[in-house]
Amino acid sequence: MAQLFDYVADCLLDFMETKNLKHKKLPLGFTFSFPCKQTKLEEGVLLAWTKHFKVRGVQDTDVVSALRKALQKHKDIDIDVLALVNDTVGTMMTCGYDDQRCEVGLIIGTGTNACYMEEMRHIDLVEGDEGRMCINTEWGAFGDDGALDDLRTEFDRELDLGSLNPGKQLFEKMISSLYLGELVRLILLKMTKEGLLFNGKVSTALLTKGKIEMKHVSAMEKYKEGLSNTKEILTELNLFPSEEDCIAVQHVCTIVSFRSANLCAATLAAILTRLKENKKLLRMRTTVGIDGGLYKTHPQYAKRLHKVVRRLVPTCDVRFLLSVSGSGKGAAMVTAVAYRLAAQRKQIDAALAPFLLSLETLREVKNKMRTELEYGLKRETQASATVKMLPTYVCGTPDGTEKGKFLALDLGGTNFRVLLVKIRSGRRRSVQMYNKIFAIPLEIMQGTGEELFDHIVQCIADFLEYMGIKGARLPLGFTFSFPCRQASIDKGTLVGWTKGFKATDCEGEDVVDMLREAIRRRNEFDLDIVAVVNDTVGTMMTCGYEDPNCEIGLIAGTGSNVCYMEDMKNIEIVEGNEGKMCINTEWGGFGDNGCIDNIRTQYDKEVDEGSLNPGKQRYEKMTSGMYLGEIVRQILIDLTKQGLLFRGQISESLRKRGIFETKFLSQIESDRLALLQVRRILQQLGLDSTCEDSIIVKEVCGAVSKRAAQLCGAGLAAIVEKKRENRGVEHLQITVGVDGTLYKLHPHFSRVLRETVKELAPQCDVTFMLSEDGSGKGAALITAVAKRLHNVGQK
Repeated sequence: MAQLFDYVADCLLDFMETKNLKHKKLPLGFTFSFPCKQTKLEEGVLLAWTKHFKVRGVQDTDVVSALRKALQKHKDIDIDVLALVNDTVGTMMTCGYDDQRCEVGLIIGTGTNACYMEEMRHIDLVEGDEGRMCINTEWGAFGDDGALDDLRTEFDRELDLGSLNPGKQLFEKMISSLYLGELVRLILLKMTKEGLLFNGKVSTALLTKGKIEMKHVSAMEKYKEGLSNTKEILTELNLFPSEEDCIAVQHVCTIVSFRSANLCAATLAAILTRLKENKKLLRMRTTVGIDGGLYKTHPQYAKRLHKVVRRLVPTCDVRFLLSVSGSGKGAAMVTAVAYRLAAQRKQIDAALAPFLLSLETLREVKNKMRTELEYGLKRETQASATVKMLPTYVCGTPDGTEKGKFLALDLGGTNFRVLLVKIRSGRRRSVQMYNKIFAIPLEIMQGTGEELFDHIVQCIADFLEYMGIKGARLPLGFTFSFPCRQASIDKGTLVGWTKGFKATDCEGEDVVDMLREAIRRRNEFDLDIVAVVNDTVGTMMTCGYEDPNCEIGLIAGTGSNVCYMEDMKNIEIVEGNEGKMCINTEWGGFGDNGCIDNIRTQYDKEVDEGSLNPGKQRYEKMTSGMYLGEIVRQILIDLTKQGLLFRGQISESLRKRGIFETKFLSQIESDRLALLQVRRILQQLGLDSTCEDSIIVKEVCGAVSKRAAQLCGAGLAAIVEKKRENRGVEHLQITVGVDGTLYKLHPHFSRVLRETVKELAPQCDVTFMLSEDGSGKGAALITAVAKRLHNVGQK
């Protein structure tokens, strides 16, 4: 492979020397006339060699990278490969420069191919719905699936079997100049063997592959001198033709080349019909840019092709325009556009560069997290630790004997749920759940504590009524997904609100007492509040019910948090050294002491300063769903100010904090219709976006969410490594129970998170298990386990 591209680079160097260009930095367009899969303009993975090429080691690799590598060996030239262009596309671009109507490119030469301008809304492989994109059909492979079997002759099959790529490029083998001469040879050979030509005498030349070439076929079909040319060519092949032989051979050449023109016309007609339907026109005028030796040099080919096309699509007025240096001039034009885009690209890259975290940086984050975890567990440093490491008094995971009816409350975001959970034990072990969701209005989230808890009790009353169980005093688990300091399993003092909650007179108070008082105020029913539960712990318990190896819970949703089973001997702030207890890390506060300031960007600082709790929960603000949309909004504002987005116009709505919701990130980054979604979302924000804008917005979202997943992964790697050391094993197998919309709904977050953990904790084999309703089912299970342990204690 290296030899081919080294040779190309050497030729380029010679050219630059002769033109005295060596001292200049120049953009380069690379015409590469083989089937490539392109995901961007400056990248192309070779799918397969065609046209007798078979250089080893190139297939399935990026040819632009290979050329760049070869060019880098020449230190005295500065070349930037900006565009990989197919010769067919180059042909269309060249002709399009001279004729605005040109929207199809056609090559009929050594190979054959066509490209055309397709509506973006029809291209599923590329996101977007606006405008058009050139599609390189690579139609040479038409029929590889058997679609042309009824048209292929015994001679086509024989030619294919003897080719470098049997079964591939079957249409090209019926059309292009590389194969037509060989088809003629095979037909003549059979006719001679059957005694129909040359008195049945076969020469060695006629038996030799490749002896009849396209130039011979063209010469034999010439209008006046065709017959004498035929005699001369056949004589050179040591065949001694009569005049009848010469006429018969001419006839064979005509049939083969005419079939080629007919097939080419039929497929071109299909493209023209599609263009006409796309435009919803009754009659269409268009231009086809055309190039290739067969079309240019064969005496009859062009005329036959034009005639058949006009017969097949009579409602299209087609102009055939011969391309002048399509693969050169066309490539230069594509490169000129790419050059302008490359300058913009550099500015966008500069804005997003701080979001690209190296492996080294992620290792640093992991190590710092580990240090902070230790601070939170030690008695003398716990008070000042940013990662609070709160004991939960949950000392066991389910063992399968839990049973009964339990209520669960779940308060952790803008919605609030009440659940009835029925747990069965034994052989028919199962968990049945019934729940109802209630909204929490913003004025209650940020009103008084009394109003908040009265609203919660009102929702519970509605649910008990709805389920017909108002009279029963059921044990209740209260999932309260905010940092709490617990003195026992049913006492939880709120450390501080997060996630946009700001109800007054709650911080420093016991939330279980506040709930009991609200139930008393209503005086309609009574409940046995057994446990106050963090959603992260609930997540771990739910998965622990299914997999006893689950000792870590992770939430990656509106907020971000982790809990895990820690050895009692390591928890200095709780008495006792036996057994384990679940620690709620509250890791969202990681970095509040400035230890990760080196990776915080200007955009993170802006988001923090505009939040309800500036300077607090810095890690959460870089990793959780509540804030990612806001980071994206800040970047979009900056790029718009630089004139790289939305024509430099910042709309009123883009100035509004919180307008860019995180759920939009998941939609924008999902594959398939994303650009359509992006434009729709941006339109809702009052942003008039182009296709290019939508692509940039998608990239910004990708950078922000990838960093979030990587940072989350680095933190989790610190936890699993700690678990491994606690157990004193070389290799750890452990399960992490996971919940949260970011993990569940975002198209790439979970994959990036898993990959990061694997990279940073290679001695840990981590299984991720999706929690099925950790905050509901989990709360009921914790309540059930607490009841079981309590009963055991009483006995």
